Amino acid sequence: MIQVGGTLPEVDFSLLVNGEITNPGTNELFSDKRVVLFAVPGAFTPTCSQAHLPGYVALADKLKAKGIDSIICLSVNDAFVMDAWGKANNAEEITMLADGNGFFTKQIGLDMSTGNFGGLRSLRYSMLVEDGEVKKLNVEDPGRFDVSDAQTMLDSL
Repeated sequence: MIQVGGTLPEVDFSLLVNGEITNPGTNELFSDKRVVLFAVPGAFTPTCSQAHLPGYVALADKLKAKGIDSIICLSVNDAFVMDAWGKANNAEEITMLADGNGFFTKQIGLDMSTGNFGGLRSLRYSMLVEDGEVKKLNVEDPGRFDVSDAQTMLDSL
């Protein structure tokens, strides 16, 4: 598993922009930036939709006031699902990033298998990334939502 001080691997993601799929890479998203990245097991799932994403939506302005250049929500879903989920949650200030094949999630060692539920998914976590380097990392224990929420990240900045 990636640790504080580690560098994010170069990976291409999927992102829906104005109805078109784009494929920004790690460098484009994280180089020369201070980024809060949080990941969820699945778009439209209960804790993700009722607490995790809404917390970051509600605190986006406060996070950005602390010098955060962008807030990224990542899930092992496709870009269309991530876009629809963002729109359903008024997440205009959040980049809804798809790791459709789970390549990034596997490379950083924060993947899990959910079997018939959805197969390969991301663990629930948040991290502060500065110029591609992990500065803070909050990984949830299975079935928990205690350390990767927006308020915990805001308090740590």
